[in-house]
Amino acid sequence: GSCCRFLSPAGVRYTLGEGPSGNSTNAAVIASPTDEAARAKVRVDRRLSADGAKYAAGSVTQTIRDHSMTQYYSRVCTIPFLLASVTWCLLASPALAQDIVHPGYEVAPERRTTGIGKFYMGREISFVMGHQAAQWLNRPSRIQEEMPDQVVANMGLAADDVVADIGAGSGYFSFRIAALVPEGKVLSVDIQPEMLQLIEQQKAQNRIENVEGVLGEIDDPNLPAESIDAAIMVDAYHEFSHPFEMINGIYQALRPGGRIFLLEYRGEDPSVPIRPLHKMTEEQVVKEMSVFGLEWTETLDFLPWQHMMIFTKRG
Repeated sequence: GSCCRFLSPAGVRYTLGEGPSGNSTNAAVIASPTDEAARAKVRVDRRLSADGAKYAAGSVTQTIRDHSMTQYYSRVCTIPFLLASVTWCLLASPALAQDIVHPGYEVAPERRTTGIGKFYMGREISFVMGHQAAQWLNRPSRIQEEMPDQVVANMGLAADDVVADIGAGSGYFSFRIAALVPEGKVLSVDIQPEMLQLIEQQKAQNRIENVEGVLGEIDDPNLPAESIDAAIMVDAYHEFSHPFEMINGIYQALRPGGRIFLLEYRGEDPSVPIRPLHKMTEEQVVKEMSVFGLEWTETLDFLPWQHMMIFTKRG
């Protein structure tokens, strides 16, 4: 037998109303093919399904509306056929039959390097940085290394946007974002209560009212469905012990057209002075986001060491 253990076997499917843990969710999503040709076909199939349902439903309505006593028997015979067409089109419509496939996790202690020995889509997950290292998150050199003000400026936020800072830590990015959304707010999500306490202290000291702490879980950001316009993760995603469940929660929380900003140290660049498991390649990130059908909008590479990758939830 294999020494590896699968926590979530590939092929498990989540359908409308069922979340990755069997819990109720408000929406479901569909995994998108990775190649452009297949994606184009999916878009065409969706349009044809939607158009077919609309045409069939319209035909039924017109048939009933226009009938007369002399034509009644001939027209009524077409109704079962048209109703069957409507049913088929609705069932075939991706909008009503969306689902995704969990890629699965693999626990392989014998392959462990410097991470937790748990693998997701070929990537070993790293350890989480604890609240004891909060001072390092606020180090003065971070201004030059990660250019936080330029990052939030490049998010293109509206004044009333609601933004989730996932893995907010001490609020290093949360408070910068808050200044750009005076009519909106920032939801600072972290799984460590100690980090949220640091955020509350800064809120009180600086009298900032549009930042709210949210205690997340390792497999759930605890955000309401379609409640945010954007989510940002800075050097955090690679540490998620349950990346599938976390991105699923974020995806559900995004409004249509909402964006995910994902910043990670460039795994392709050996000169970046960060441990390998705390870096990610662009290719790996795009592969993991494609599970949810997120559109890879662009990658901004103006930062010294990091990719700033942008993904959009299709409307």
